Amino acid sequence: MYQQIVIAGGGQAAIQAVDTLRRKGYAGRLTLVGEEPWLPYQRPPLSKKYLAGAFERERLFIRPEKFFADHQVHTHLGRKVSAIERRAQRVLLDDGAVLPYDALLLATGSHPRRLAAPGADLGGVYYLRGIADADRIRAEWAPGRRLVVIGGGYIGLEVAATARELGMDVTVLEMAERVMNRVVCAQLSAFYTAEHTRHGVRVLCHARVRALAGDAGSGRVRAVLTEDGAEYPADVVVIAVGVAPTDELATGAGLECDNGIRVDEHCRTSDPAIYAAGDCANHPSPRYACRLRLESVDNAFEQGSSAALNLAGTATVHDKLPWFWSDQFDLKLIIVGISAGYDAVVVRGTPAARAFSVCYLRDGELIAIDSVNAPRDQMAARKLIAARARPDPGKLADPAIALKDTL
Repeated sequence: MYQQIVIAGGGQAAIQAVDTLRRKGYAGRLTLVGEEPWLPYQRPPLSKKYLAGAFERERLFIRPEKFFADHQVHTHLGRKVSAIERRAQRVLLDDGAVLPYDALLLATGSHPRRLAAPGADLGGVYYLRGIADADRIRAEWAPGRRLVVIGGGYIGLEVAATARELGMDVTVLEMAERVMNRVVCAQLSAFYTAEHTRHGVRVLCHARVRALAGDAGSGRVRAVLTEDGAEYPADVVVIAVGVAPTDELATGAGLECDNGIRVDEHCRTSDPAIYAAGDCANHPSPRYACRLRLESVDNAFEQGSSAALNLAGTATVHDKLPWFWSDQFDLKLIIVGISAGYDAVVVRGTPAARAFSVCYLRDGELIAIDSVNAPRDQMAARKLIAARARPDPGKLADPAIALKDTL
C-alpha cells in the first residue's frame, strides 16, 4: 500500500480519486495540487447557467472545504506542479515546494486550443475554461451587444445559446461544413443549426477566420474577418475551437504521450508509480477495440474512480461506456457510446417534434445513440449498447416501439 499519494490537478477526476481513496479506506498521506485558486468544481455550468448568472459560484464546488479537512486532504491551491523527478519520486511546485510521493496521479485535464490568427490577443477576446474566464465573459455581456463565437462545437453553441437568451446579437463562425461535425451525424447538425437560427443566432459554416480586427484607440476587438472577405462586427468574441490534453508535465518527465498521456487498462502510465485520469489520459478501450481520449465529466468521474481503486490495491480495468451531454436552449442532447466508424443511421421520431433519437449501427450492432429530449431512449440504449445488441432497424425507426423491444 502506498504511504503518500500526490494528485496533480484540481478537477472532476482529481476529486473523484480523492473521494474514492478515502471511501475505500486509504489512510496514507493524500495531497492535491490545483492550479486554480478554487477547490474542485463543476465545469459544465460555466457555458450555461453560471455564464447566464443563474447559478451561484458556491453551487459549482463539488465538495465543501470542510470535506478536505475532515478527510485529511492536504491542498495546494493556486499552485502548479512544475516538474516531476521520477527517480527521486517527488514533484516540484512553482512556489519552490517539494512533495515526495510513492504514487502520483496526473489529472491535469485539458486546455483550450488557441486560434492562430492575428488579433486573437485583442481586448474583448476570450476562451472559456474556468471560473475566471466565465466571470470575465459575463461582465462583457448586455442585451444588444454583438457576440461572435468562433467554433461550432458543444462549447461554442452552448455559449451562443446562453448569450442569445440574454438578448445579445450572436453570430457563430464554424470552419467545417457543419456544426458539431466531429461528434454527431449530418441530420443532427442540421437540426441544431435550424434551432439556433430559429432563436435568432446566425450560424455560418465554411467560415475560416483570417484575422480579428481591433480598434486602434481602445485595443479592443471590433470585427472578425474571414478568408472569403466577409467582416463580422463584434463587441465580444469567444473562441471555442476545441481543447488539447494538458500533458506537458508528463512529456517533460519522459512519460509516453500520444494525444494525451498513454495509460494501460489500469490507468498506469509508462512509469508504474504514476497514473493518469480524465481529459489528459489516452486509454485502451476493450469495448471499442481502440485507444480513446475522452473529454467529458462522466469519463473524468469514472476514470478518476478507476485510478483510485488501482491505487488502493483493488485491480480494476477501466472500461466504462462513455456518455456526454449538451444543453442548448430547451434541448438536452445526451450521447451514449462512441459513434466513430458507424455504417448506418436510424432516426427514431421526428426532429420537428423536438424529441427524437439518432441510432448509430456498425455491422448491425448498436454502438451509440444521440437523444434529444428523449430520456427513455438514452436510458434503454445504455443497456443495449453494453450488451452489444443488434436491434431490428425497422423496429428501431418506430418510436411507438420501446427501444428495449427492438431486438
